[in-house]
Amino acid sequence: MRCLVTGATGYIGGRLTPRLLAEGYEVRCLTRSAGRLRDVPWAGRAEVVEADLHQAETLPAAMAGVDVAYFLVHSLGQHNFEELDRAAAENFAAAAKAAGVSRIVYLGGPEPSPPAAENPSRRPRKAGERPSPHLRSRAEVARILLASGVPTAVLRAPVIIGSGSASFEMLRYLTERLPIMVTPRWVRNRIQPIAVRDVLRYLIAAANLPPDVNRGFDVGGRDVLTYREMMQGYARVAGLRRRVVIPLRPLSPWLSAHWVGLVTPVPNAIARPLVASLVHEAVAHENDIREFAPGEPLGFAEAVRVALGKIRDANVETRWSNAAGRDAEAEPLPTDPDWSGGTIYVDERSRGVKAPVESLWRVIEGVGGENGWYSFPLAWSVRGWLDRLAGGVGLRRGRRDRQHLRVGEALDWWRVEEIDPGSLLRLRAEMRVPGRAWLEMSAVPDGNGGSVYRQRAVFLPRGLAGHAYWAAVLPFHGFIFSGMARNIARGAETPD
Repeated sequence: MRCLVTGATGYIGGRLTPRLLAEGYEVRCLTRSAGRLRDVPWAGRAEVVEADLHQAETLPAAMAGVDVAYFLVHSLGQHNFEELDRAAAENFAAAAKAAGVSRIVYLGGPEPSPPAAENPSRRPRKAGERPSPHLRSRAEVARILLASGVPTAVLRAPVIIGSGSASFEMLRYLTERLPIMVTPRWVRNRIQPIAVRDVLRYLIAAANLPPDVNRGFDVGGRDVLTYREMMQGYARVAGLRRRVVIPLRPLSPWLSAHWVGLVTPVPNAIARPLVASLVHEAVAHENDIREFAPGEPLGFAEAVRVALGKIRDANVETRWSNAAGRDAEAEPLPTDPDWSGGTIYVDERSRGVKAPVESLWRVIEGVGGENGWYSFPLAWSVRGWLDRLAGGVGLRRGRRDRQHLRVGEALDWWRVEEIDPGSLLRLRAEMRVPGRAWLEMSAVPDGNGGSVYRQRAVFLPRGLAGHAYWAAVLPFHGFIFSGMARNIARGAETPD
């Protein structure tokens, strides 16, 4: 059986693909940029095709010969994510139907509660209560796929507990950083969180559903808790003192999202729709999926324990930040000074290092995250906070692994654009700037047993604001970039 996985560079798709391969399936991954899957552990075992769900003409070749097609993309974080997801689902459904695909599998969100007259068995919506844009979009995509003419299984998952998931990062940072917190009323809503390993198990089982099954399934873990109980449960597993949680009526979802954005690594653009979705209860109303995937799901405490163990052991397969929005597929680093007829600003530094290339490379590949950027931490921190206030990602995304990087993954406010192990690391900025920016760091042998560290910052301004921005930050580059080069060299020369 051949499976097509969309979203293979994302949190769920990046974990599902190797598990499908382990089960003996042939796997084809659809991505806008094949290079982003170059360094994953399962590279070479799965077929990779370049296509775009928003360009229908690219999909027939990707769908050819496919038995099961997984729709695992979501444009959360984009300002028009509902429109993007609607268009992607329509193109995907049409291409799957035309190619004779036998089944579509979609991972969606909890179904918004209907009015009481539509389904008396579920908690009805209160007067004036509307589904959040996030849940509304998920439900719309489900309807499009279910009406495609291809048998479709929609798995409706609530909060996913797993190392690196956005929902888990929110829970983790809120609980760890705030022993006393004032919270919105939604902390009293009931949720049935599910471990990521159970989500993956159900996704794999859905590939073999009977051909007449065309419906949605509620999926959830063993426990039903309020968000407040989840925070207290996390604190117990993590060995923290009991948290003091004070629900406050006036705290709106909009204010809550900004509060989450300040405290956690999840930026406002993603926190807003996630927080808005927590206003609705997310409890499974049936467990029919267990007929096709027997086995008891993990409880909340066990799921948290497994996730924290993965984080402690630096064994996080994928993170929420792996997924890059459409804007992240930027043009490559320009090499021609007259590229596009515009100005390119460059800051270049180099420094001799009394250490072999291998030692220098370990420092280069270890930059960011907990190790920082080797120069004026306060300045980097302030710039990160300013970026967060402007709606950017800031510095809190950190890194997936403490020592190793892969093409396409997030590194604080950068994205790894290219990596040549032992030689070159190129990062593309995802901070809010009026233009496009890159940072290159490279290690070159000097022929005498030592090495040379080379550093290049490149900025391609956009309009007058871009030129003004470069002029404003130029005075700081003298000591920030020179200090960075000096300290990275020293770090390579220090054995420990």
